[in-house]
Amino acid sequence: MRKPSVQWIIAVVLTLTSAVWQRTSGPTYPMRGSVRLAGQEIALRLARSNSITGRQPVVVTVADAAVTGSVEWRRFPTSDPWATLQMTRQGDHLETDIPPAPEPLMPMAGKLEYRVTLVKGADKASFPDAAAITRFKGDVPAWILVPHIAAMFFGMLFATRAALAAIFGGDTRSSAFLAFGLLVFGGLVLGPVVQKLAFGEYWTGVPFGFDLTDNKTLIAAVAWVLAVIQLRGGRQARVAVVLATVVTMVVFAIPHSVWGSQAKW
Repeated sequence: MRKPSVQWIIAVVLTLTSAVWQRTSGPTYPMRGSVRLAGQEIALRLARSNSITGRQPVVVTVADAAVTGSVEWRRFPTSDPWATLQMTRQGDHLETDIPPAPEPLMPMAGKLEYRVTLVKGADKASFPDAAAITRFKGDVPAWILVPHIAAMFFGMLFATRAALAAIFGGDTRSSAFLAFGLLVFGGLVLGPVVQKLAFGEYWTGVPFGFDLTDNKTLIAAVAWVLAVIQLRGGRQARVAVVLATVVTMVVFAIPHSVWGSQAKW
């Protein structure tokens, strides 16, 4: 474990695992499942994020032409009555869009909840039991989004590498400084820009709100500020780096976009 190459391999594996968890566990990741209808299993994949420049497509792949479908939807969170849209068949797909025209396009951070019902003869099946919630966002240019994602990923990577070096021996200092710089740049500089372009606000965490993405970024940044202050010491500095990395891994284990920006109706 003292070999730098071994520590780098472990750091890469842990960082990739965290990134995959972030990608697949959040409330904007597509909801997947299946229903059983008239003896056949039908897989569904419901999107939970869409651009404000268009309507949310709802598509179900089912080759059986005898199967029809509909979508119940309403604004979230509201007590609006549920509206129902009939899906149209395009080859092997049942399709529709929400909100339907001539409804206006959704605002930044606007949300809809919806569920799909499939029918064949006398059989009916709905998915999901609790409606899927989709959020609409502004389009963020790649030249902003890619550096933001890269900075956060490599910040986590260098943080993990710094902690391993602190525990098993190695260059803790340079990795810790890189982790600190990348996380601050990606989370506190580029992060608010991404938030503004996507949802219309630079910051919706403390003290202005409870957005967990903003708040967990702030917690990680504070942990690394405290760790960097201690880097002049010996054992105490190594303990501070390990603690900062643990805090970073814990807060980033919280699924992305939980308690995220939400338009008010």
